[in-house]
Amino acid sequence: MQELTCDLLVIGAGSGGLSVAAGASQMGADVILLEGHKMGGDCLNYGCVPSKALLAAAKTAYTQSHASAYGVADQAPVVDYSAAKDHVHDVIATIAPVDSQERFEGFGVRVVREYGRFVDDRVVEAGAFRITARRIVIATGSSPFVPAIEGLEDVPYYTNETLFDLRERPDHLLIIGGGPIGMEMAQAHIRLGSKVTVIEGAKALGKDDPELAEIVLDQLRSEGVEIAEEAQAAHIGATPTGGVRVTAKDGRVFEGSHLLMAVGRKANIDRLNLEAAGVETNRAGVIVDESLRSKNRRVYAIGDVAGGLQFTHVAGYHASVIIKSILFGLPSKAKTSHIPWSTYTAPELAQVGLSEAEARKAHGDRLEVARFDYHHNDRALAERKSKGLIKVMVVKGRPVGVSVVGHQAGELVALWSMAIANNMKMSQVAAMVAPYPTISEMNKRVAGAYFSPRLFDSPRVKQVVRFVQRWLP
Repeated sequence: MQELTCDLLVIGAGSGGLSVAAGASQMGADVILLEGHKMGGDCLNYGCVPSKALLAAAKTAYTQSHASAYGVADQAPVVDYSAAKDHVHDVIATIAPVDSQERFEGFGVRVVREYGRFVDDRVVEAGAFRITARRIVIATGSSPFVPAIEGLEDVPYYTNETLFDLRERPDHLLIIGGGPIGMEMAQAHIRLGSKVTVIEGAKALGKDDPELAEIVLDQLRSEGVEIAEEAQAAHIGATPTGGVRVTAKDGRVFEGSHLLMAVGRKANIDRLNLEAAGVETNRAGVIVDESLRSKNRRVYAIGDVAGGLQFTHVAGYHASVIIKSILFGLPSKAKTSHIPWSTYTAPELAQVGLSEAEARKAHGDRLEVARFDYHHNDRALAERKSKGLIKVMVVKGRPVGVSVVGHQAGELVALWSMAIANNMKMSQVAAMVAPYPTISEMNKRVAGAYFSPRLFDSPRVKQVVRFVQRWLP
């Protein structure tokens, strides 16, 4: 076995691991990167990129059949599902060189295409290599969680890791799980010509603001998606015609041709032998402190495997946090208050910071909620995308959370992440000037809605204005 040493060993070449490896190497550290599967990790190969590419194909089909409102004749789209998957894989192939082994070797990173396994607190074995590192970053991400449902092992099913290789359009897709992955794939497939039933054990989009989530669910229902809530899957079996039958605990039965499991994610820690390294874990993943360090002070964990918010951009953010500590010895802590997320249905659903319910629980009577509807935005009206709203939770003049549903919600919420991250005031957001007509005006207008009662409904303001007008030369 070949002995290697390095300043930094990164285990996992997904978003977080690649960011750490590239940054550390380019700033002078000796870096080894381990990846036993595909460079780019889940996001590039099975998650963010292919799902958004498939949604783009579905959006194009939907636009063809809903063009008459713009003075263009509706046309029933002729969907080639296999060609849509060609589009998905072409997008992946276009982005792949950015995450490639060759590119990172160009940065000076030694890339080893093997899985890693700890043998003690600072040594990892990977294939024919035994690697001793001063610091180690676990960035192994997560995989689809498949619950133990009676009969599931006897029927074929898909997860996000296998769905994008399916070439034959499902006649009727059953989706177990009504979270972001399930709802995005439900809308993609209904627009591409499949029948779709979502089977959710609790409330669909249950982690989002219920008022805003209902707008998305209403849209999906209007497009033909059947959404069965409070339907806990109890048994799965085959139909006589070779399809899939899902029976819920309450006796409801759902039948379809294909089954997608989209009930959540689990941290990829099984291969790592973390006990040998003195790294503690729980059901969510590696237990880390605010600096993203494990109990073993040499070992960090970032991204999905760190047991917190499971988003690609969080992994990238975590990378920036630990770089300061590992390379420069500076204190650095990860925060969550400014982390946004978005579900890319149409309309989109986005959140940063506290929801209204969370803010009311945390701040009580100090909370103010500013709202602004899309149907007051001229660009949204021009594009006939006026369904939605934004609401901002404000405490002592500063935003503590923002919820958005509507066209480009994921774009709108980015500004509020900056505002919360920098402890900005609503007055600073109100001072911005957005080009007209744009959806981005929504952010300025909701800030204006926060100040409107203070300016237009205040007797004191009116008294001052009358006094100034009387005496102003």
